[in-house]
Amino acid sequence: MLELEAVIDQVEELRGPERSISLLPGGLTNANYKVVTASGRFVVRRWSDDTGLLAIDRDNEYENSVRAAEVGVGAAVVAYLPEHNTMVMEWIDGETLSAQGLRDGGAALLEQVAAACRRLHGARRFRDDFDMFEIQPRYLRIVRERGFRLPERYEEFAPHVAAIREAFALRDEGTVPCNNDLLAENFMRTPSGLRLIDYEYSGNNDPCFELGNVWSESNLSLEQLEQLVAAYYGRPARNKVARARLWGLMSKYGWTLWASISAGISDLDFDFWAWGLEKYDRAVAEFESPEFERLLEETQRLD
Repeated sequence: MLELEAVIDQVEELRGPERSISLLPGGLTNANYKVVTASGRFVVRRWSDDTGLLAIDRDNEYENSVRAAEVGVGAAVVAYLPEHNTMVMEWIDGETLSAQGLRDGGAALLEQVAAACRRLHGARRFRDDFDMFEIQPRYLRIVRERGFRLPERYEEFAPHVAAIREAFALRDEGTVPCNNDLLAENFMRTPSGLRLIDYEYSGNNDPCFELGNVWSESNLSLEQLEQLVAAYYGRPARNKVARARLWGLMSKYGWTLWASISAGISDLDFDFWAWGLEKYDRAVAEFESPEFERLLEETQRLD
């Protein structure tokens, strides 16, 4: 706590004798604190050096957070102190969503999700790109080099990944600024609409990755994915639904290795391995589904 106070004393808005500091729950790669001063309420995010193994670039996170705030969807950045592994954000007064809440929220909530994504995707281009086809093999090299655990049969699905990549390359959809990590807890419900927080994995990406990742992270139904795609694009185009489903599959496959690395480097009391295996089991079921080949074909449809 003394170290934390010494760091936040460097930020003018966080100084003052009546300051209060409390640890916020959640956060698997950061320690997050709520700081209240005479100037207002703030979130202080602190991280360890090891998070670079997880493909997190903090300068990229900072710059993209600024751009997300410019369009009113992200939290404003108050201060960035990279020499202290710290970033200070505005406090968003709202309700944190949950996966269950997103599943039960109905079409109206999915329309809000789509609207928030469209707003973010209209921001200034982000600094870097995000490509799960590049990140997944990077994670795999780290897992091998460090001797971390690898799920049974994991590498058997490399041909499936290659087939997805080829199908996507045949119909390039372009890229837009994306959050790329929209688990339900990164949505904040406010009176003015949903806000999106946490830009650790942000980068320019296929918008269908964003939609597929939302579907995957909250384990939405296929009907809800179709509703989300329709709300985003104005209609439930079959090629976009198929593309989002396959990106959701790729996110599960890639984040499985994120979990393996996190299990090897994190001191948090959290079962990363079990968390990753749950994603992997769902990915295997989709790789082996008779629908897999159909989805590859449907990405090439005109509707």
